[in-house]
Amino acid sequence: MKRFKFFIFNTSVLIITSVIFRLIDIYFTAYIAQKIGSEHLGIFQLIMSVYLFGITLATSGINLAVTRVISEELALDNNGGIKKVMKRCLYITLITSLATSFIFFANTDFIITKCLHNKVDKSVIYLICLALPLISMSSAISGYFAGVRRIYKNAIGQFIEHVSKVLITAFIINLLLPAGLNYACFALILGDVTSEVISFIYIYIIYMFDKRKYNNSVEIIKNNNYTHRIIRISIPIAITSYIRSGLTTLKQLIIPSSLEKSGINCSESLSKYGIINGMALPIIMFPDILVKSFSSLLIPEFARYNAKKDYKRTKQMTGILLFLIGGSALGLTILLFIFSNKLGFLVYKDISVGYYIKILAPLATFIYVDTVVDSILRGLDAQVGVMIINIFDLIISVSFIYFFVPKLGLIGYIISIYMSEILNFTISLFQLIKIVYFKHKKTDF
Repeated sequence: MKRFKFFIFNTSVLIITSVIFRLIDIYFTAYIAQKIGSEHLGIFQLIMSVYLFGITLATSGINLAVTRVISEELALDNNGGIKKVMKRCLYITLITSLATSFIFFANTDFIITKCLHNKVDKSVIYLICLALPLISMSSAISGYFAGVRRIYKNAIGQFIEHVSKVLITAFIINLLLPAGLNYACFALILGDVTSEVISFIYIYIIYMFDKRKYNNSVEIIKNNNYTHRIIRISIPIAITSYIRSGLTTLKQLIIPSSLEKSGINCSESLSKYGIINGMALPIIMFPDILVKSFSSLLIPEFARYNAKKDYKRTKQMTGILLFLIGGSALGLTILLFIFSNKLGFLVYKDISVGYYIKILAPLATFIYVDTVVDSILRGLDAQVGVMIINIFDLIISVSFIYFFVPKLGLIGYIISIYMSEILNFTISLFQLIKIVYFKHKKTDF
């Protein structure tokens, strides 16, 4: 009963805070779009693709590894091992993040020229290099709080990060914008990096106080080979994440150029890319934040079921979750389709955004259910399979964008989005059904 109350409390905290954060992000994006226009918003989306790739390299799957290993230690009442797990994780993530920053710094000219089409200067990449170690260590600590079920501390950190980012970025962009739109992207990244610094300071301080709870805990299981267990989880995730994130970044970078090859000029292709990726898709993905908040707590829960070999409970919970999320997702999809034009105008004051929301709305059901499916699979130690599915999906998607979008234009890009989401959902669901309902069929009872 106590564990159930913790689960409900953490879920409620995550849902409420995540909704607030996503609303802040959407309206802040609308504010930025009005300030700098859809073309520069498209350029910013390209920068963020590179930024996210750097974060993937720096974190190297450590967040999930921390959550999984700490959840397993708690399930086995080995509280004394938690500090050792965190010490090793922080060392690992510091090494990987510093190496990533060095790689980015050494290849600044290539990134600016080949990836960002000389639309920004080197200072943007230098800012990213400074942020990566802090983001990486924050990710490890966030995994710790998820594992020990004190999610509200992560939520407070995210709130501080979001509020500081909005306030600082708004101040900087108003300060630099009179000097020209070329400074807009620098202002946006500077605001983001500053908020990451503030967030890291907060989460590290509360972690130092929180870990004192385990100072006097006895390590029941000696020589538990924590480093091996962390690496066993993080390295497969890291490798597949690198491939996945690299393909995702490549996909985002070739979209504007593929649209340009179809006959759309550079400015218009960046503008369309900014409208779809920076405006329409965030609205489609808004309800998914509710699902992700809930799903993030499923990972430690299903990890406990898996550690205890409670296959009957795993099967029951999977069926209930798929039924509830599937029904809810379908209802949200219908609402998005019906109110698409109103949403576009209400948020962005632009009816064309509503048009793209309506076109993409049918995808919502697949996206929301797939989020839950992936989280269950990760909790059941099938994270490598999840990554392989994502990589396969991205290879197909990148190939389609490269070969067919130059011929089909904007409609080709929209087809690629549909193809990617439906393919990913179908294979992931099949994988979950195979593991839950067939792999342990004889040991359910």
